[in-house]
Amino acid sequence: MAPRTTRPVGTPTRGTTNPNRLRRMDRWIAAVHGPALRRSPEPPVAVDLGYGAAPWTAVELLARLRTADPRTLLYGIEIEPARVEAAKPYEGAGLSFVHGGFEVPVPGAPALIRAANVLRQYDEEQVAAVWARLCGRLAPGGLLVEGTCDEIGRRHVWVALDRGGPRTVTFATRLGSLERPSDLAERLPKALIHRNVPGEPVHAFLRDFDRAWAAAAPYASLGARQRWIRSVRDLAADWPVVDGPRRWRQGEVTVRWDALAPREARGT
Repeated sequence: MAPRTTRPVGTPTRGTTNPNRLRRMDRWIAAVHGPALRRSPEPPVAVDLGYGAAPWTAVELLARLRTADPRTLLYGIEIEPARVEAAKPYEGAGLSFVHGGFEVPVPGAPALIRAANVLRQYDEEQVAAVWARLCGRLAPGGLLVEGTCDEIGRRHVWVALDRGGPRTVTFATRLGSLERPSDLAERLPKALIHRNVPGEPVHAFLRDFDRAWAAAAPYASLGARQRWIRSVRDLAADWPVVDGPRRWRQGEVTVRWDALAPREARGT
């Protein structure tokens, strides 16, 4: 069990949650991180950090992770004691709810920590320290996924980190609701949302994505999915896209973190 402080580390979130809100992130985690879960000699431990006023996202995450590894154990962590008590009736085989915060008070080192819609209320200057603390709790080969989505999960952007720090940024959307890729800017995680301004890499990326989307307009007659795939193919000529058509078909694209990181984080 991780050392406990006298008080959980962090501050309560608004607690907003809805069933299926985090489905895009869950499915990406199961697909991309599933092989690492299966390689674990022990049942892998996953954490839903700050699951909110209702336990739906934790229950759903466990179900989706078990499609990748049926041995997975999941802990939902909340800093509000009342939310933990409300979730207790949903505990079952492999699913537990505990009171805590960024100290992540669970047995051993997690193979996965998911923190969705948790850091938006924090200052940008606090993000790096939180990331470092959470990554320090990961097992070797473990993954931290931190990001933001809208209330019903149509638009979502997240950063994936390992014990060495941030590695990728994923943009995911319900394609039928998308007017242009830069609509996803409002869901950038805290580390990037204030950097969507001229001169910053993430701003240039979204500008280029909009241009690729406009150039792919003829593909709209084949459907939004085909237009997205064509746009990402064109975008990949200038940006380090790290996934392929199988993920693009889901309305996703993943880019290396170092291409989008704030300028000072890139050493410039």
